[in-house]
Amino acid sequence: MYRERPSRVPGGFVWTSRATGDDTRVLPDGCMDLLWDGRRIVVAGADTHAQLIRKEPGTVMTGLRFAPGFAPRVLGLPADALTDRHVPLDAIWSADRVRRVTDALASSTRPGRELEAVALAAAPGPDADTELVDEVVALTRAGWATAAIAERVGLSARQLQRRSSAAFGYATKTLHRVLRLQHALALVRNGTRAAESAARAGYADQAHLARDVKDLAGVSLTQL
Repeated sequence: MYRERPSRVPGGFVWTSRATGDDTRVLPDGCMDLLWDGRRIVVAGADTHAQLIRKEPGTVMTGLRFAPGFAPRVLGLPADALTDRHVPLDAIWSADRVRRVTDALASSTRPGRELEAVALAAAPGPDADTELVDEVVALTRAGWATAAIAERVGLSARQLQRRSSAAFGYATKTLHRVLRLQHALALVRNGTRAAESAARAGYADQAHLARDVKDLAGVSLTQL
């Protein structure tokens, strides 16, 4: 069982899931998460490919999914240090700080709100860098090429890639592939035919979508 709601953290979502004991295929989405399993807090970095997760049946997970580019501001660590990794929060923050957060989560009946409070307290206020990251995400989601994005935001291509890696965990080209895949899959899940979903999401054709699904999700579109 999986549920989510919009978060008080800008652009984020709070979600809960109860494990069945089966593998869960988690697809890349350009986001990073704080995860709480009732015992410890783990940071899930941005994925470049699907992750298979298996928990003991009945395990309840609570997560805070950050919008692309937001988590590094909370954690004080560049996103590319965590790409394709799950890292305990106490490997990033001090043990005392994490202990206080863990105690608050363990005693709360609404751990999602506690995760939000932690993130909101840790994140600095919006600044020019926030605006830059948000613009890069918007342009990438719209399908702009890297060179065009760099020119629009006033950076060289190399500067853009460096900033993108620090903000998202990978370059804008990979972020575009991930966001495009999520867009297409959302359309398919809502009943749109695969060929039309591919076209609306910006793929050349359905075969192009199928190749990206196989590459990023690890299974065929039909299996997915």
